[in-house]
Amino acid sequence: MNTAPTKHWNFRLRLALVLALAAFFAQTARAQDLKVTLLGTGNPRPSMERFGPSILVEAGQEKLLFDCGRGALQRLYQIKIEQVDGLFLTHLHSDHIVGIPDLWLTSWVMGRTVPLRVWGPAGTQRMMSHLRQAYSFDIHMRRDVDQNLPPQGVEIQAKDIRQGVVYRNGDLKVTAFEVDHGLVKPAFGYRIDYAGHSVVLSGDTRYSENLIRFAQGTDVLIHEVLDPEAYRNLANSYTPAQRAQVLAHHTTPEEAGKVFTKVAPKLAVYSHIVPPDVPDLIPHTRKTYAGPLEVGEDLMSIELGQQIAVHHGQR
Repeated sequence: MNTAPTKHWNFRLRLALVLALAAFFAQTARAQDLKVTLLGTGNPRPSMERFGPSILVEAGQEKLLFDCGRGALQRLYQIKIEQVDGLFLTHLHSDHIVGIPDLWLTSWVMGRTVPLRVWGPAGTQRMMSHLRQAYSFDIHMRRDVDQNLPPQGVEIQAKDIRQGVVYRNGDLKVTAFEVDHGLVKPAFGYRIDYAGHSVVLSGDTRYSENLIRFAQGTDVLIHEVLDPEAYRNLANSYTPAQRAQVLAHHTTPEEAGKVFTKVAPKLAVYSHIVPPDVPDLIPHTRKTYAGPLEVGEDLMSIELGQQIAVHHGQR
């Protein structure tokens, strides 16, 4: 009896099984990775290179947005993300929230059928309620008169939060913690933990011991920065007293370096960079920190898996 065909088919079956298992485990590993994309790394001053503050965190199948500054939706569309599962606000300064109406209404026009969920400091619920009033004509026309868009897609579920765990879904946990943004209170940073990885977002803050406490053991720490000398040289309408007040609300490169040294992340990253083009950020930081450091740029992405991989530009 000739058993060659049987052996041949057994081999092909085993090979197909091995390939299928390899693909399954590769897909599972990718699903467990944490990915962070800096959508906007700028500040209130308009810049074509650095859009307003906004960071996308992808944890498995979930897509969470942290702050929604100028151009956040355009950056999302650049990376082919049409919908997000939730929006978390660090504080209510205009440069961190000015993109919300675009995110909320345009994503509804483009097909969102579920409410936009928003978490943020005290005042978030009230702000979102007033946005509904401000855009009531547009909502009425698109929902009730003209396009008959799904009513649930324009609903908002907003929640004012305090320090602590504010969101949990399976292996994904989002923790808000208070930071020190001068007279702007409350202001939050966020820690996102997922599948054994973590990333911490500072939000706007000056040197903060509370941030250092919540960031212990994190893989990636993304921190704001303001260079005093470069900022003072800006030609703007602020008085010296106003400039001093702004400086007192933020973290210098040397101070950020001290934070990085105390936290010891696997990677430190700058975002919300003031002013937008500072050539000496790294040399100044190296006075107090010797570890891995990246100066963030719009559309930079960071993948947290077995290793940390940084990709520059549109993915």
